[in-house]
Amino acid sequence: MILGPVSYLDCVVFCAFLTPQLIIHVGFLETVSVVLQCLPFLLFELPFTFIRERYFVGINKQSPFVQKASPFEDFVVRCVRYAFANVPPNVGRVFFSKSVALPFLRFRMLRHGYIRSPIHWHEYKNKRFKGIWVIKDPMIKPDICVFYAHGGGFSMGSAYFYLEFLLTWLSLLNDSGYQNPAIFALDYTLVPDASFPTQLEEAIAAYEHVLSTVQDPNRICVSGDSAGATIVLSLLLHLANIGRHLEKMDNTGAWHLAKPGMAILISPWVTLVSEKHQNTTSDYLDAGHLHQYARQYAGEKVSVNDPLLSPGDCRDISWWKKAAPSKGIFVAYGAEEVFAFDIADLIRFLGENGVKVRSKEEQGGIHAWPVALKVVLALYLSDC
Repeated sequence: MILGPVSYLDCVVFCAFLTPQLIIHVGFLETVSVVLQCLPFLLFELPFTFIRERYFVGINKQSPFVQKASPFEDFVVRCVRYAFANVPPNVGRVFFSKSVALPFLRFRMLRHGYIRSPIHWHEYKNKRFKGIWVIKDPMIKPDICVFYAHGGGFSMGSAYFYLEFLLTWLSLLNDSGYQNPAIFALDYTLVPDASFPTQLEEAIAAYEHVLSTVQDPNRICVSGDSAGATIVLSLLLHLANIGRHLEKMDNTGAWHLAKPGMAILISPWVTLVSEKHQNTTSDYLDAGHLHQYARQYAGEKVSVNDPLLSPGDCRDISWWKKAAPSKGIFVAYGAEEVFAFDIADLIRFLGENGVKVRSKEEQGGIHAWPVALKVVLALYLSDC
């Protein structure tokens, strides 16, 4: 199931689903306050800067992203940039919640002629973790399974917000020749409801569940974007050296699990706090806000520079060699994103020291833009 591009109509409908949920989960007064705060931007600053920078500035003076983006993409990213810098996280998390994302997906499907999803998916939940299974045929063992962790700065996002992306990815995997592809999307606990190591413990438990379902670790690909990719890297480092850090995890996750066959990382937040994080005129992220989220994720018990929760701080190549999947690591990221230099540094470090790593840097691309380039992910898996 591959739906068409998001349109302005979709955006209007999304706001219609969002508004009542903001009132329910945030409160009427705070919702009104946020709307009033955003009005000057939406009514004056946004249209003025959009028209001026897109149509009255020479192309050589435009940001690399504006040069390649469509008007709609440019418009949406400007809104996201403002929201990331000005909207409180407790409001932002409602944008990505199940109560908004799921009805919006159903509207998108209906607009494209689908009354119900042609691909099977179902929720899975137990005491240790929860998530969503997407699978072609739930009665047959998968011949490839993607274990996915979503992004959102550890404080926002949900597996439901990514469901259309996951359904599309599954369709592309099926078209690539896999007989029964599957994806498990982890819906981990967000900050500030819990901090590290809760998210890693949930990832370990969910990975164990996926491994017991697929049975062959070589058929599992661990993947994630942004903060989700951080959790995936932490999972790999944990699987490679369990005894090294059990005290940080209250001895949770002491069981040995086989490492997966491959990994795909999309705009990974490899180092939680780094001087290499540089704001750009193209990207919508802000390094200062990201570092605040990072410290909230680390909590009070573990240093934000600990390599288990900040994998970019791990310079023990022997640890990385044990952690790396047998079929290697593939990294996709945007050349204009805040994390670009940090991501490139990790790729270079791993490659120069014998770890099998491949990458695709999208010129003019911003953070997590490869999420929209789903075909890249499908093509990589089809080659493995």
